[in-house]
Amino acid sequence: MVDVHDASVSEQEPDPLSEQRRAFADDFATMWSATGAPIMDGRVLGYLMIMRREYISSADLAAALEASAGAVSMSTRRLVDSGFAKRRIIPGDRNHYFYSDEDVWGTWLAGERRYLDRQRDNIEQGMGVVADSDDPGDRMAYRRMRNGRDYMRWLRDYHYKMLEAWEAYKAERDESDE
Repeated sequence: MVDVHDASVSEQEPDPLSEQRRAFADDFATMWSATGAPIMDGRVLGYLMIMRREYISSADLAAALEASAGAVSMSTRRLVDSGFAKRRIIPGDRNHYFYSDEDVWGTWLAGERRYLDRQRDNIEQGMGVVADSDDPGDRMAYRRMRNGRDYMRWLRDYHYKMLEAWEAYKAERDESDE
């Protein structure tokens, strides 16, 4: 099945690399799942990275991966929420389309700050529970949570430096490729 909205791939043009693309997605998923993430999320992201299309419908993605529509739906939702995939909306079309950014890792790094902010806020709530306690165990818990909160703050601020360094690295790489 071919996405008719994708001008780069015509219905008459079979993909000679479809098996290799699926194999890459499966290999990528194996590495992805080693971090504890769902293997299907890795398959979807791996395929979004290696596909030759600009974007793909969820139905075509399920067909390419030989996966159920439900599994693809859950995975794309998680990947969009975490910043690894993006939704493409086509006016008048009710299908769901997805793609990964050209710089999926840089995009994820930029989006990870939202997670760090939410985690920091959550930890601060926990700190409030034990903040006024004189119990030695609660004081220890407070120090653990304070370190967690401050780590989230530090890492969030450090993301800006990492993104700046990453953009400089890419610019230097691209300049040397010319």
